[in-house]
Amino acid sequence: MASSSSMTTKEYLYTDETNLPRELAHGMVREPPAPFFSHQQVALKIARLLADHVEAGQLGQVGIAPIDVVLDADSALVVQPDVLFVATERLSIIRNQVWGAPDLVVEVISPGTAAHDTGEKLTWYRQYGVREYWLVEPADVRVTVIGFDGPAATIQIARLPDGIVRSAVVEGFSRLASALLP
Repeated sequence: MASSSSMTTKEYLYTDETNLPRELAHGMVREPPAPFFSHQQVALKIARLLADHVEAGQLGQVGIAPIDVVLDADSALVVQPDVLFVATERLSIIRNQVWGAPDLVVEVISPGTAAHDTGEKLTWYRQYGVREYWLVEPADVRVTVIGFDGPAATIQIARLPDGIVRSAVVEGFSRLASALLP
């Protein structure tokens, strides 16, 4: 549900702390219902695998929703990806929120979020400098990895049971899709 009045990034960030999912899309607050338990299980599984790998290699930091990512403070654009990774050399963008594009963003697709995650969010992540975007689709048992590092996006699709999810952004990360999905 969106609020009816426009809000600035500063107003949004200084509202009461909440664990509810919410985003600020060009001044309009979006407050979708909380994700299903199965959605959270997949997000946690991915976050755990990424965090273990990232910590072992001292590659950066992994975060999970709800965490505000300020993509554009002036345009009042703040998102909350399910999982994110920021590389060591860019850790300065992490303060109380993440101020700028993470290197990797993961969205677990739910029926209610699919259009938003594959439409607006994909566009925003590319526009504001996310280097890699994972669309995890438990219902379709696939993980789509979209790389934004070059002039054209690269797309890799890993399906169960033996598809492999490889990251060009998280050094050395490669797992069977079955390790990420239920």
